[in-house]
Amino acid sequence: MGPGTLIQQKINWYWKPFAELTSTQLYQVLQLRQQVFVVEQSCCYADIDDWDQDAVHLLGSNADGQLLAYIRVFAPNVRFTEASIGRVLTSMTVRGNGLGHELIRRGVEYCSREFATAPIRIAAQAHLKRFYHSHGFQVVGEEYPVDDIPHVDLLRTPDDSLGKQ
Repeated sequence: MGPGTLIQQKINWYWKPFAELTSTQLYQVLQLRQQVFVVEQSCCYADIDDWDQDAVHLLGSNADGQLLAYIRVFAPNVRFTEASIGRVLTSMTVRGNGLGHELIRRGVEYCSREFATAPIRIAAQAHLKRFYHSHGFQVVGEEYPVDDIPHVDLLRTPDDSLGKQ
C-alpha cells in the first residue's frame, strides 16, 4: 500500500493536547500503545514516559469510537531541536489498508502548518525506513538499539514533498 491508498472505513480524526484528552481517550491511547509496542513486539519497556503532557496527540477512531491509529507530535525544542513525531501506530486489525500512510500524512501536514520552517524528526524502528522514506524522510546517522530493537533517526526537511518515492 502506498501513500495514496485509501482506507476502507471512515475514520474520525482528532488533534488534542494532553489536557484535552478525555479519560476514555487517554485510556484507549495507553491501551493501544501497550498492545502494539509491549504485547505484539514482546518488548517490556516503560511506555508512559512523562512526554505525553508536552505533546499534541492525533487519534483516529472508527464510527464506534474504537481507536485505530495514533501519533504524538512535539513542537521544535521540546524533545529535539526539530519538530518530532512519535509513537506512530495502527491497530493490528486495520494494517495493510493505507491507514498508516494517512496517519503520517496528517502528522506531516500538522507539523508543516504549525512549525513551517522546522524539519521533522522521527526515531523509528529500522525495518520501517522504506515506509518513512515514502513520506520524504531520510535516514540520518547509524542504527542503534532501543530495548533490543534496531532503530534509526529520520529527518524530513520543510521542502521535501509528501509521497516522495
